[in-house]
This record gives sequence, C-alpha cells and structure tokens, in this order.
Amino acid sequence: MASFHARSNSLPSRQHPISSQIDETLNRLRSSQSASTSSSVGQKLNGLQDLHEYVEMLLQLPQSQQALSHEQQRKSVEQLLDGSLMLLDICSTAKDALLQTKECTQELQSILRRRRGVEGLTSEVRKYLTSRKVVKKTICKALKNLKNMENKHNKDGENGDVISILRQVEAVTVDVLESLLSFISGPEAESKLSRWSKLMHQKRVTSAEDEINNEIANAEATLRSFIKSENTKNVENVQNELQNSEECIQDLEQGIESLYRRLIKARVNVLNIVNC
Repeated sequence: MASFHARSNSLPSRQHPISSQIDETLNRLRSSQSASTSSSVGQKLNGLQDLHEYVEMLLQLPQSQQALSHEQQRKSVEQLLDGSLMLLDICSTAKDALLQTKECTQELQSILRRRRGVEGLTSEVRKYLTSRKVVKKTICKALKNLKNMENKHNKDGENGDVISILRQVEAVTVDVLESLLSFISGPEAESKLSRWSKLMHQKRVTSAEDEINNEIANAEATLRSFIKSENTKNVENVQNELQNSEECIQDLEQGIESLYRRLIKARVNVLNIVNC
C-alpha cells in the first residue's frame, strides 16, 4: 500500500510534454545571467509567465489533481498555499513601488516642462528622492522575506513528484522577484542587504556597468547631481533620464501585473483541487 501511495503522488511519465516544458523553462531561468538591466529583468519576468502558464496546464492533469488532493499531501499543499500568499504580497509590493516611482517621475517631468529655470526645482527634486527612500525601505523588508523563503527552498529535496515541481517553481519565482525588487531599488539596495546577508550580496554584485543599465537608478543619480550643481544645462539631461525611467517602469509594470494574475489563478486552481 505504501508503494501505491508513492506512485500516486508522482506524474506517471516524467517525459509528459508539460513536465518537459516546465523542466526546460526552470533550467533556462536558473541558468540565465543576473538580472541587472531592465531588459534582463523583463526577460526573466516573461520566462516566469511562461513557466506559470505550464503550471496551469500541469494542474489540469488528473494525476496532478490526485496527488494534491491526497490526504498525505495536505501539509505540503498548505505550505505551498502559504508560499503563494507571500509571493502575491511581494508582487503587490513591487507593483506599489513601481507605481509610486512612476507617479513621482511623471509629476517631476510635468514641473520641469512648466518651469524655465532651476529656481524652486531643488525642493521638487528632493521630494522625489524622499519618495525613493520610502520605496527602498519597503523593498528592503520584502527582500528579507524572500530570503527567508529562499532558505526554506534550500532544505527541500527534489523527488520528481508534483509537489516537488511546484516547490521548484516557487523557488525560481522567488529568485526572479528578488532580481526585480533589487532592480527597482537600485545599487544602494545591495550595500544595505549585505549587512544582514552576505550571500545575497555575493549573488548580486552591482558593477558600474549595471548602474549605467538601470534606468531608474540613472534618473535618481542624475537628480542627485542636479541638486549639487543646479545648472540649467542639466535640465534637459534630467528630463531625458526621467523619460527613460518612466518607459522602463511601464514595461516592468506590465510584466509584474501579468505574473500577479497568473499567481492568483494558480492559487485558485490548487484551492479548488483540495476542496473538491
């Protein structure tokens, strides 16, 4: 009877097309380079959306539903559901951070277009930078929560059953969200995180090239430079950097919103399975 339970919790064929697609996407996301640019973060978000689309197909398989509804898997399923709530909360944090930064960016752009000198602009720029500090503080807390989830995954084994597959998907989702949050926060996030996690710092060493390719960080750095110089010649450069930042944010917003919807759908599917 014990051997029957062991088989019932596994996919009948590990070579099922959906399982193969999940394996391939997982490996691609794991092996991809550190997401330190808007392009690389966007690619990871797109890959993650594909992964969760395959998970949705996986959950439609009778053998997957049988495994998740089995009483012996109740605790593991509850842990996955708890994890999904955490991921949804982190996604909400990322969405709020992007929205707040975008709104401040748009407001500052509007002010810059209306004014012809630098008089009075310093106070407006400081408001933007203050808002960014609040965003970074919130992101730092979210990164710590993700790190706790990551530590939990390091203790999980991989035995090929549907529960293990879902845990691997969760672990990769955590990694991509870490990259996204670190990108939104900018290079400064790394120095703060190093105080509580040396491993996190080693995983995402930010170079000068990384900073150049981070449109949000570029805009912030340009604004800090503007405050120091208050040179009217810098206004055009500030406007350009803010425009680049806004476009970057809009792209990331689309990606995180799509992921958020897929996470909700996956959670609902699992709840429907276990409650049947």
